Amino acid sequence: MLKHPTTKLGSIARIIMGQSPPGTTYNEVGEGLPFYQGVVDFGNRYPSRRVYCTAPTRIAEPGDILFSVRAPIGRVNIATEHCSIGRGLAVVRPHDPNDREFVEFVLCAGTSHLWDMFEGGGSVFGNARRDDLESLEIVWPAVQERRAIATILGALDDKIELNHQMNQTLEAMAQALFKNWFVDFEPFRDQGMEESKLGPIPRGWKAGELNNIANFVKGVSYRSDDLQESTVALVTLKSVARGGGYQQEGLKPYIGEYKPEQQLQPGEVIVAHTDLTQAAEVLGRAARVQAHPQFPTLVASLDLVIVRSVGYAASSEFLYSMFSRSEFQEHAYSYANGTTVLHLSIKALPEYQCVLPPSEVVDDFTRLVRPLYQCIDSNESQSQSLAAIRDTLLPKLLSGEIRIKEAEKFVEKAI
Repeated sequence: MLKHPTTKLGSIARIIMGQSPPGTTYNEVGEGLPFYQGVVDFGNRYPSRRVYCTAPTRIAEPGDILFSVRAPIGRVNIATEHCSIGRGLAVVRPHDPNDREFVEFVLCAGTSHLWDMFEGGGSVFGNARRDDLESLEIVWPAVQERRAIATILGALDDKIELNHQMNQTLEAMAQALFKNWFVDFEPFRDQGMEESKLGPIPRGWKAGELNNIANFVKGVSYRSDDLQESTVALVTLKSVARGGGYQQEGLKPYIGEYKPEQQLQPGEVIVAHTDLTQAAEVLGRAARVQAHPQFPTLVASLDLVIVRSVGYAASSEFLYSMFSRSEFQEHAYSYANGTTVLHLSIKALPEYQCVLPPSEVVDDFTRLVRPLYQCIDSNESQSQSLAAIRDTLLPKLLSGEIRIKEAEKFVEKAI
């Protein structure tokens, strides 16, 4: 088996450590550059809040590799714009821009080991320092092979990103239809409008509380001992993305007990009742649960509430579209309590005031948008498979266990 040579990261890239600007320079009105403290601030599906800085001290450029230097150390992402970076990030800027993609893949391949390497460095929080990064040994094949590896793995990432963009478009289409029908009432104005406690609504429709059409099931409380290898998985708070949407990486294998009603089916809607973020970007956010090949049984965890229709044809697509609107988010925030950890009042969902269209109208809406969400789920499933292929090929290509030609054929079949 071919063994590639190695080099120190500092010899092929410039390392720029982040530094937080003075507190008085931050704002949320768009003045200055976007400010990011950690890699988790990047790549959110629906970013709901941005912080800006008028006096940035460390600036990342578009295309820079961003490396988290505080726990969890070793997370990697790419800057898509000029931005200010705080102490939780470092820029890794290869001397040759053509090596950027390869270096990114190398750092991603080492993520699982980096915490062990840097634990205790810098402070009790386990910070990675500039010296740590500069002395990091990375695989460094000949230039032609570096380019080939980056091209192969990049093709998989490009397809994953294309699926992501397609899903954003499909969901935007579903949300636009919901707004047209159930907020602006455009297709129904000809039948006449009448006053309600929510303002004018189509004649024959009702205004009421969510409690009139749905019930709410709180997830299961669990212990750390319950998180063991299993074909059952908990859908956790981390399954809800910042700003809403579903994240497969939030699943945790689970062997504990649960009630039948706490079991989730693909397509069902969950709402976050807890928030650990600084900006309340998760509290009250909804997600549609997606199937996972490794976990045929999914169970909601304590920080989530399952919302199911009762006695009314409110499909999961209708409910999810309702919860994704800014009006619902504002309602949820008004029911939040807590300081460091936010919690949503148990009254927040039942007391939400909403328009209740005739069931046949909801049925018509569901028939139109369900294929969009099925396509979203299909794209997500394909992206999971492609990511698994990429993560399998990555260490094998870097170690020389798999040759370029073999990997090319494998990827061609997958895409």
